Amino acid sequence: MSNRLDRREMLCSTALAGVGVYLSGSRARGQGQTPNEKLNIAIIGASGRGAANLAGVAGENIVALCDVDEKRAAGAFTRFPKAKKYHDFRKMLDEMDREIDAVVVSTTDHTHAPASVAAMARGKHCYCEKPLTHTVSEARAMAEVAAKNKVVTQIGTQIHAGDNYRRVVELVQSGAIGPVTEAHVWIGWGKGGRDQPKETPPVPPQLNWDLWLGPAPFRPYHPSYMAGGWRAFSDFASGNLGDFGPHYVDLPYWALGLKYPTAVEAQGPPAHPGCPPWILTVRYEFPARGELPPVTLHYYQGEGNTAIVAEKKLPAWAARSGILFVGSKGMVVANYGQRAMLPEKDFADFQPPDTTIARSIGHHREWVEACKSGGPTTCGFDYSGPLNESLLLGNVAYYAGTKLQWDPVNLKATNCPEADKYIQHHYRDGWSLTS
Repeated sequence: MSNRLDRREMLCSTALAGVGVYLSGSRARGQGQTPNEKLNIAIIGASGRGAANLAGVAGENIVALCDVDEKRAAGAFTRFPKAKKYHDFRKMLDEMDREIDAVVVSTTDHTHAPASVAAMARGKHCYCEKPLTHTVSEARAMAEVAAKNKVVTQIGTQIHAGDNYRRVVELVQSGAIGPVTEAHVWIGWGKGGRDQPKETPPVPPQLNWDLWLGPAPFRPYHPSYMAGGWRAFSDFASGNLGDFGPHYVDLPYWALGLKYPTAVEAQGPPAHPGCPPWILTVRYEFPARGELPPVTLHYYQGEGNTAIVAEKKLPAWAARSGILFVGSKGMVVANYGQRAMLPEKDFADFQPPDTTIARSIGHHREWVEACKSGGPTTCGFDYSGPLNESLLLGNVAYYAGTKLQWDPVNLKATNCPEADKYIQHHYRDGWSLTS
């Protein structure tokens, strides 16, 4: 323990010594670093999204690689031959506790929380791919464990680092369109509605199927679960609300200073056993925040579920997906890379507010530098935990089949006790949130 604390203190002191240079932008961190200045990072999930996240932190010391599929992770194993190789992150954390400073978690969604909590409980900084968790209760646990252990965290919503989102936040928060009372998010596609596979082919020799399942209920192996196919099944994922919701709903959450809703209701087709809905509409009610008025956030998912585009006469580039803020003086519409103020004639001579949110040094780099200096990050679990809870409450309301009155303090739908089974995580024997 003392070895780990000494190393964390050393990293923080070294980073702070150069913080003036870093903030001035005259020299990027990482240039001229000594090996002792670098983080010792362990990668949990090295293929798929894990490969992209690994690339984002590859300038640090990659000391361990953990993946349940040796074939898919072969590229990472080859690129970092000195890193120790593991299949089970629990064994990795036990054996390398004194060597690891931070972890990057990019597993399937249902393993995000067990892996992240196990690492943070040991004092490891944590970067976790979105969605933060598979269930509402896990999201609360992630935020609480991060705060308790004073670790630096970041969720993998890379678009948060883009300039377009930052300029939209400035527009909304400057009052350019007046107080905002409603926001809309639409994603013109959906995932779900697939039958559980019935065939039971043999497990490939390179795959540890039991560890791939992790805390999820036992299911026989099937190739349709592999290479992202798992996103269509509720045992492992949470549909578009978990997959794309963290990117799109991130913008109104950030710009409007949202946290927990007071009520959530959802509509969609009849629930499909084992699969999230492919078409979904969710209505979130958020309370006033200081002088800011209450906000209703509308979420639309699936083909043919983007009528808001025609209703508000939005530009063609927003037809498939986007975010809309409706204020007393006008509207702002945006997607990942574009934005517009509407009606256009009302803002023909508009001068944008001064830039108050600095250009990002890079989403992964923000986290790495914060780990060395003590933070903060722009998407820590104190921010992304409530965002993730709110998103997943849309699924809870859909499965519960009623409007939920939400008590965030006690993590309860006060009017619907039966919703608790969708709120709380339920793990297979042998798995738990270790805190």
